[in-house]
Amino acid sequence: MAILFYRDYTPGARDQLVVSSYEGIVQFKPQKKLISGFTCRKGRNNRGIITSRHRGGGHKRLYRQIDFQRSKKDISGRIVTVEYDPNRNAYICLVHYEDGEKKYILHPGGIKIGDTIISGSIATILIGNALPLTNMPLGTTIHNVEITPGRGGQLARAAGTAAKLIAKEGRLATSRLPSGEIRLIYQNCLATVGQVGHIDNNNRILGKAGSKRWLGKRPKVRGVVMNPVDHPHGGGEGRAPIGRKKPITPWGHTALGGRSRKNNKYSDTLILRRRRNS
Repeated sequence: MAILFYRDYTPGARDQLVVSSYEGIVQFKPQKKLISGFTCRKGRNNRGIITSRHRGGGHKRLYRQIDFQRSKKDISGRIVTVEYDPNRNAYICLVHYEDGEKKYILHPGGIKIGDTIISGSIATILIGNALPLTNMPLGTTIHNVEITPGRGGQLARAAGTAAKLIAKEGRLATSRLPSGEIRLIYQNCLATVGQVGHIDNNNRILGKAGSKRWLGKRPKVRGVVMNPVDHPHGGGEGRAPIGRKKPITPWGHTALGGRSRKNNKYSDTLILRRRRNS
């Protein structure tokens, strides 16, 4: 997908606005049977307490039900549309299967309208096909990778991301994830061949604060301009420094590069090399 660069001729484009051209997107309304309404929680937990700051507002959305499990096994389907999904940065495809059922899947890069895909053990190594890792050759580029067989893809689902299958031994396969982490995955887990589409998403520049608000992101305030009661960096006369050797979060934890992963997680034994900055 191409991107569009705008000159600074309006206030909204003053910061070198760069947006996607949406080339190849078919502007159809989403399938009624494949959408559902949902309420944004605005960063609050079940008790109404804000646990994720700077969330709220944003444009109203309908949730598209994505088939991460690729549940239609050994039945070929035809790509009918490539659509925009407001709930993720990747595009989605509407697939019509031979038995008449319709499903949404993540758009694999290079797939066009009219192409045919299939999932299951009989699938070949073609972009968009989903099959178990045990049937894939080493070096295959994959996305929408399962962690637990049958649960659906949980890894490498963002726009432009892809994992790589680098080794197999016994019941486990070794893959390199987009974060740089090298992880063991069971070979009977399903994965889709290819890379997630919308590769140019990282080149996007929103251009104005309002675009961020449309996405449901609220403003952030630096700790050094707060009062001491609000942040450890706050207080002081005028433009005071933070008064510490290293910056910390509002709760006293190390910021900017400190490892935040919990100890003794169930998946520690499956991770051969940690991801960068974890």
